[in-house]
Parts: sequence; C-alpha cells; structure tokens
Amino acid sequence: MNNKSAGILIIGIAALMGFIIFSFNGAMAAIVNSVCTHGPDCPMWDTIDFQTNISTGIMGFVAVIGLYLTFTGKEANPRSLNLLETTAPKDYTQVMNMLSPDERTLLQNIIEAQGVIFQSDLVDRAQFNKAKVSRVLDKLEGRHLIERRRRGMSNMIILRQ
Repeated sequence: MNNKSAGILIIGIAALMGFIIFSFNGAMAAIVNSVCTHGPDCPMWDTIDFQTNISTGIMGFVAVIGLYLTFTGKEANPRSLNLLETTAPKDYTQVMNMLSPDERTLLQNIIEAQGVIFQSDLVDRAQFNKAKVSRVLDKLEGRHLIERRRRGMSNMIILRQ
C-alpha cells in the first residue's frame, strides 16, 4: 500500500471517528437533559464538553496524519521495487549492478548453489554472521529475488525466476 492510499484510509477512519463522537455527544446530551435537575450548571455538562473536546482533538490529530501521508508522504524507492520485472530469467547481471556489495555476495552464493541453499550454509559460505545474513536476505526477499521457506530449524533459500 502506498502512502497516498494509506493517507486516504486514515482520513476515512478520522471521518468515522467524527461521526461516532458527535453521535455519542448527542445521545449523552439527551440523557443529561432528562436526568440532570440542576440545569446548565450541572457538572455532567462539563464532563460531556471535556470528553467531546478530547475526542475531537484525537480525531483532528488522526486526520492531520492522514492528510500528511496523502499529500507529502514519500513514495517507494524505485530500487526497492521488483528488480526482476525488467530482466530476463537467469540473467542477473543487471540486477547485480543494482545491489549493495553484501547483497551481491549472498545472491552470487545462491546462484552458485543452483538457486537453492540452506540459510545456515549461506552463513558459512559468505562468512557473514547470522544477523547480517538475515538482514540482507530480508532485503533480497523484499526485492522479490529470493524466497525463504521454513525447513525444520532452518530456512531454505530459493532463487526466484
């Protein structure tokens, strides 16, 4: 979901919150009118006003976040898009040029293993620590270059075509 869509969704939620707030306020005002015998000096009126002001402020804050995302939010980085859409299957030369050195190292190791390797074996081959391999694989998976499948206590890394 891009920022503009998320912003519009959040603005819709803020509008729904506004409807609920003012419906609740109207119902509470009717109850206080029928129950309170003190007239306008009744402390329940102050409570209704306080609750309405707080909830309207929260609704306004949510709406501002939605407006911000709709009009000024940054779009996705083109490097993070699916890199394989522009290249032919099994031709990773263009893709390799767009990757960081660590991503290139891991992808090259996966290609050398005929496209299927256990994550633990990849840690040994690349001589990176487990956390670094996991982070770099997250990036490669986000770019739709690889897929991770759980196999027992390890992950199988599969090169996408």
